[in-house]
Amino acid sequence: MTELVTDPLLRRALLEVVILGLACGPLGVWVLHERRAFAAESLSHAMLPGLVLAALAGVPLLLGAVGGIVLAAVLVAVAARDARVGGDTAVAVVVTALFGLGVVLALRPDVPARLGEILFGDPLGATAGDVALAALLCGGVLVALALGARSLRLAAFDPQAAPSLGTRPGRVGVALLVVLAITIAAAAQGLGSLLLVALLLAPAAAAIRASDRLGTQLRLAAALGAGCGVAGLELSRSLDVAAGPAIALAACAAYVVVAVVRPGGSGRGAGLRRAPIDGLTGSR
Repeated sequence: MTELVTDPLLRRALLEVVILGLACGPLGVWVLHERRAFAAESLSHAMLPGLVLAALAGVPLLLGAVGGIVLAAVLVAVAARDARVGGDTAVAVVVTALFGLGVVLALRPDVPARLGEILFGDPLGATAGDVALAALLCGGVLVALALGARSLRLAAFDPQAAPSLGTRPGRVGVALLVVLAITIAAAAQGLGSLLLVALLLAPAAAAIRASDRLGTQLRLAAALGAGCGVAGLELSRSLDVAAGPAIALAACAAYVVVAVVRPGGSGRGAGLRRAPIDGLTGSR
């Protein structure tokens, strides 16, 4: 365990996964309360062509991730304008097409030997610059969530009353998707396009199952996200397995443990709840 701190390579990987876990956990709580889990899964898969093209061009994967997400968002917006298609259908068609394109590009003979990093992540390959950039992006995500906490609470728990209190749920949903896209782009290199959703949603789902208090859910999700990153990295080191999948397994294992310990949820019904809004209704 001490090697994670003493070895420079492992120390950089440790910093990256802890930073990503601290940001992904709380964001995942809002994603689940807003019922945007499908959007998170879709964005992570839709950016695959951008990641592959970045690998082919020899540019940072972060640029490819951002490009892939922007392309997916534009295509979804265009497809969803057709009322006969609808938003969910547009997302499904666009994501399937882009993921298929990414696989085709990834199977080209001239693709460099970075496909595993693209699909499953490689936190051990993180440089000091990667860690600094991840810290900057994830810090921005946490600041955005803190500043938008009131609007997020209203949109998630009382969307009917939100407009009368100065909050438009539609705009809040779009803003949440933007923050989600930034987080996915930041996590792409460390966790890969196929596995990063595990760290985003599994700790959050465990936290929501463990408590019915929003503040507790957010703090617990952050702690679980960071802890799962550390546990997965140690599992990778001990068993000599890939770090990205090990972190994803640790995150899913955390949810399973909570589900076993609290099979009925937090005591007020399993799953997501339209509970009182902390700080707005006087509940604590």
